[in-house]
Amino acid sequence: MAKAKVYPQEQESITSSESHVQCLSNKSERYTIWMKSLVLHSNGCTVYDSNGNIVYRVDNYNRKGRRKVNLMDIQGNVLCTIRKRLLAYGCWEGHKYLSSQEEQPWFHVKRCLTGKTACEIKVGSQNLCIERMSIGKSFGFRIVNKNGEMIAEAKQKQSSAGIVLSNDVLTLDLEAGTDHSLIMGLITVYGLICDLM
Repeated sequence: MAKAKVYPQEQESITSSESHVQCLSNKSERYTIWMKSLVLHSNGCTVYDSNGNIVYRVDNYNRKGRRKVNLMDIQGNVLCTIRKRLLAYGCWEGHKYLSSQEEQPWFHVKRCLTGKTACEIKVGSQNLCIERMSIGKSFGFRIVNKNGEMIAEAKQKQSSAGIVLSNDVLTLDLEAGTDHSLIMGLITVYGLICDLM
């Protein structure tokens, strides 16, 4: 009987610059987010593509250390470091992990305490926001641009038989042309704000 391998096919070598490129798609995509870490005694989340493969993960080993977390790909490469700004309430910054040098933040997230808007986001010259969705008791949100057009939407996942799964399992729909690693960074911030990680 042949033994199963962790990597059944030989992996091509990937340079560090290739592993940190934006993941853009010309079609809409669907992911499953499980707001749990695969690492024992760790907080975080795991993101699966439509084929059931892990594509992103966040492992936060110390709940008290939620001021800085890393978004990683399946190989453990850090794609984005997310930091909570110490002197500003409810403000977060995301930094692309391209080198050890400190760079300007990739995005800024500011928490909103009232209304439909949960967070205001600045990505370069682009303004986005995270809107809360009320769907009964289930957890849901969407990321929209300044014109109100949806970029991504997350809601509680249902099985193919229509059974609603627990509130820590979400379906994430991404519109075409979306930078997946940016959206995962924003969802990580929102998970930290909502105390889900």
